[in-house]
Amino acid sequence: MDLGIRGKVAVVCGASAGMGKATALSLRLALCARGRSGLEAAAREIQQTTGSEVFCLPTDVTDDKAVGEFLAQTVARLGPPDILVNNSGGPPPGNFQDTPEEAWEIAHRLTLQSAVRFCRKVVGEMKERRWGRIVTITSLTGKQPSETLILSNTYRSGLTAFMKTLAGEVAPFGITVNCVCPGYTDTERLNELAAALAAKRGISIAEVEEIADVITFLASERAGYLTGASLLVDGGHVRALV
Repeated sequence: MDLGIRGKVAVVCGASAGMGKATALSLRLALCARGRSGLEAAAREIQQTTGSEVFCLPTDVTDDKAVGEFLAQTVARLGPPDILVNNSGGPPPGNFQDTPEEAWEIAHRLTLQSAVRFCRKVVGEMKERRWGRIVTITSLTGKQPSETLILSNTYRSGLTAFMKTLAGEVAPFGITVNCVCPGYTDTERLNELAAALAAKRGISIAEVEEIADVITFLASERAGYLTGASLLVDGGHVRALV
């Protein structure tokens, strides 16, 4: 199936490993992540696998100046982004009383504000071209809070609300905004406790490529009528109706 994204420029955050990297393998790209070695290795793999032009730059997504420099170099090398995939590492686990004040600020900058920052910097040109795709990787905790994940529960929910609001604002300009809410996925963040819980519930662990396929579709021309959604890709973990 032709997804209609040949030649489009995609910015993928957190692209050195896991879901970010798996998504990047499906697109033509500018990649950013904090770690240089993993990022450059991912870029080489993508170039060898797809033959696509890839630009990568180690970037701290919580640093406004660094993000601005990354996007400026992306435009200079590839052109303005048509597709943005927001993806950042999740905050650490913990309950309310065990979570210090500074952890809330760090989680805010990484989980919520980094995505807001990227959207703010790319939406203007997307509106001018009257086409754009923004896909944000969140978590099932944005739909169903998990025990001892108070930071993720709080900021993933806020991120989902932001994306839903933005979707309504930019829809008249041909821009779609959606969230993907993965369940238990075979990434470096999956811990033994989560794996055991998934096994107890009879839920399989997703491969990162299964999540990436959904993201790639949402970034495509084919998904033009799908916006403001938060899609659970969780193997049936969340049992809520809405």
